[in-house]
Amino acid sequence: MWAVAAGVWLFTSAVSRPGMNPVTVTGEEGLGPIAADIDLAPEALLLSPPRHNWPSYNGDYSGRRYSALSQITPANVRELRAQWVFHSSNSDSMEVTPVVVNGVMYITSANDAFALDARTGRVLWHHVRAMTEGLVDDASSHHNRGVAVWHTRVFMETDNAHLLCLDARSGNLLWEIAYADTKLNYGATSAPLVIKDKVVVGTSGGDDGIRGFLAAFDVLTGKPVWRFWTIPGPGEPGSSSWPGDAYLHGGGTTWMPGTYDPELNTIYWTTSNPAPDFVGDTRPGDDLYTDCVVALDADTGKLKWHFQFTPHDLFDYDATQTPVLADLSRDGQPRRLLLQANRNGFFYTLDRANGDFLSASRFAENVNWASGIHRNGRPVLTGVKPTPAGTRICPGMEGATNWYSPSYNPQTGLFYFLALERCETYFTSRKLETYRTGRTYYNTGAQRISSEPGQKLLLALSARTGKIVWRYPQVGNADSWGGTLTTATGLVFFGDDAGELEAVDGATGKPLWHFNTGQTMHASPMTYGVDGIQYVAVAAGSDLFSFALPF
Repeated sequence: MWAVAAGVWLFTSAVSRPGMNPVTVTGEEGLGPIAADIDLAPEALLLSPPRHNWPSYNGDYSGRRYSALSQITPANVRELRAQWVFHSSNSDSMEVTPVVVNGVMYITSANDAFALDARTGRVLWHHVRAMTEGLVDDASSHHNRGVAVWHTRVFMETDNAHLLCLDARSGNLLWEIAYADTKLNYGATSAPLVIKDKVVVGTSGGDDGIRGFLAAFDVLTGKPVWRFWTIPGPGEPGSSSWPGDAYLHGGGTTWMPGTYDPELNTIYWTTSNPAPDFVGDTRPGDDLYTDCVVALDADTGKLKWHFQFTPHDLFDYDATQTPVLADLSRDGQPRRLLLQANRNGFFYTLDRANGDFLSASRFAENVNWASGIHRNGRPVLTGVKPTPAGTRICPGMEGATNWYSPSYNPQTGLFYFLALERCETYFTSRKLETYRTGRTYYNTGAQRISSEPGQKLLLALSARTGKIVWRYPQVGNADSWGGTLTTATGLVFFGDDAGELEAVDGATGKPLWHFNTGQTMHASPMTYGVDGIQYVAVAAGSDLFSFALPF
């Protein structure tokens, strides 16, 4: 049991249940009261980069995970100390990124939501909801990546694809809608994204034969505003890959938060692989809009443009990695860019105003499914594909990177992310499986190669050229899923492969500080400020840790 002290390793079992009034808690020694009575104006979500608040999953709409806070520097980061730890009793693999507004931290664990005093970890309220039974695949793991906040409302998705609207001050349920049917293998694992007066949500289940979509709902009433189907129906543009009723089971889910350009009023959301995963006979052609980034009008959900990273994917190379928005000069001209380190092993640069492909560079050393990317943006295929006997394919099914967050620092000009070097043996079933509810739709899978252990690396790429500037190999079993954070002082925080939160110099990759959480990382760090103190927080295993300099 943790000892109670002023801001150090605080343990609390106090829980406020839904139905209570707005909560005010008296702080620990020397700390004044903090109230959950917050009101986050939509204009605050436009602030970029974020400062003392971290008001959305990626900190701001750009997806950069870059903070303006500057109290923690390369010179003093070695003094960071754990200030408190929050323990979750219903998840041993938290994937949440906390949201912080005016000293109140909002987190999720499975279907539960919590409001915490961000200085001490003390629980202000706890909204309790049972985990759903009978789900399939990812949704059955009950992972949840966090909340979205608008004024005095907190939004979260549940494992069975319900959207909840909670009172940010008390945890009371204000409304709830079921936006997908779990009987058709739908689920949800993401954090929502609030844009103006709408809350945008996606689904999981791309490996389970569902038809992916992105949907927007009114923040006040929960009424549907628009829906974009990522698998086009008969007669719609892109439907040629989906003969018969194949479109009803085509995958293309939207299981990670997107990004948003307020000036272009455009949402950028990425989609998962087609289904079935490893056999493409029932889905000839490119399989739009799977493995894509789609640019949608934020008001109507209408498609503006799309770009497909891996056409006719046979390797489970979801494109759900964060589409990062950056403004840089290119060929002497200022450009609005979209950057993505893709699971297929290539780093892409697009013009986000019109979707034009600008460049791609390989960042993974082991890539054998494609020999490169053509100047039109399409991969140059090698002909390697899964077979019943098994085929060695690189990257493996987990990809050369995955959903864990990248970051981009405009001062260093570098793009930071965790990469995985691992090949696997891919298999196809000898008999084509048919879609069934309550079952996955992989048409078999992939197997690790015992003689080829994986390797995790932290990479820094030049956002201008796509070239690797430095690489930092990790010690571990290549089983971690930690993401990155970068700050105005040039630091990069990330969850390493040894279960540690680590800080390195963003310009050189030189290691500066680490803290061993004793658990495997499946989340990305963030930073926030309260009462003039900068904190860094990250989830690891069943715990959420918060760090600060001594005070």
